[in-house]
Amino acid sequence: MAFAVKENISWVGKVDWELRSFHGKEYSTHRGSSYNSYLVRDTKTALIDTVWGPFSREFVARLKREISLDEIDFVIANHAESDHSGALPELMRNIPEVPIYCTSNGVDSLKGHYHQDWNFQVVKTGDKLSLGSKELIFIEAPMLHWPDSMMCYLTGDNVLFSNDAFGQHIATEMMYNDLVDQAELFQEAIKYYANILTPFSKLVDKKIKDVLALNVPVDMICPSHGVIWRDDPLQIVEKYVEWANTYAENQITIAYDTMWNGTRRMAEAIAHGIKAADPAVTVKLYNVARSDKNDVITEIFKSKAVLIGSPTVNKGILSAAAAILEEIKGLRFQNKKAAAFGCYGWSGEAIAVISKRLKEGGFQVLNDGIMEKWNPNSEGIDNCIRFGNDVALATRQ
Repeated sequence: MAFAVKENISWVGKVDWELRSFHGKEYSTHRGSSYNSYLVRDTKTALIDTVWGPFSREFVARLKREISLDEIDFVIANHAESDHSGALPELMRNIPEVPIYCTSNGVDSLKGHYHQDWNFQVVKTGDKLSLGSKELIFIEAPMLHWPDSMMCYLTGDNVLFSNDAFGQHIATEMMYNDLVDQAELFQEAIKYYANILTPFSKLVDKKIKDVLALNVPVDMICPSHGVIWRDDPLQIVEKYVEWANTYAENQITIAYDTMWNGTRRMAEAIAHGIKAADPAVTVKLYNVARSDKNDVITEIFKSKAVLIGSPTVNKGILSAAAAILEEIKGLRFQNKKAAAFGCYGWSGEAIAVISKRLKEGGFQVLNDGIMEKWNPNSEGIDNCIRFGNDVALATRQ
């Protein structure tokens, strides 16, 4: 159901309680999500974004109960990704002449998705659209996180419609930041940043400065997913500034896969060695074959160092370890240290493979890594403890 965000702004989106994966199967959504669409009424009426395609008929039917569709004067497409624009074809069948305001890249992307030549109106940063007594000011945000992305700011109400920035994947009927569990909210917010926006951190920092340079009051931030920030809305902006600047807590994450538990035993011994040398550091261990990869990536994002382990298999590494290395290479983490470890039986190439991938991912590799033959004996475990000591000393803040 629609609800009033402000007297003249209605949320008309969809809460998706059942969603458990996003971007295909690439992103886990343990708490579901929402597709936020906003109806802004003044002398003229603007609809900001729609919902994911599977809910398009439901969306349009509910929208008709909220407003006569022929009263919609403008459609704003902040982002062409289908979780934002999926209901556009169903909507535009009803109002085919209504202009769609988006970036030039948005035109390209929307045409590529839906193969329709709608009434596109291209906007740039600083362009304004009058709704009557208030205006929408457009702010391009390329690569946050698609080339077409933009935000818009509503004067008078001081509301920033921030698109994917400042969002979280949470399904809730309590659609404001001050009403939901704060631990869950910020857990999902940092996971969202770590897994989606990390590669664009320099752009995030710049764009936040661009928005702040507008020198306009922000009373509310309305993202495309999750809750609306109404209580101290700039707190999430401050978090993004922090996360965008080579973020790291006093944490080391050990991520590994294991075949016959030898590499697992190494991981646990290394963790013991780290804690023995630096009791203040947080150490977290994940078997990546059994763990949610997005949760692991979030912990890597929070860490000052990461250790990746795998036994040698066919002169390479186990597939789960290879997958997490591919993920973190693409995310381009900054200012993080790393090292490799693992068991081997006769050839032992895994350490070199992991170290090479870590360097390609931008990590500062601390050493040549450590490998133990077969299932490590007591001497091998002691070696791993000493290795952990060395890692702790090399990464102590």
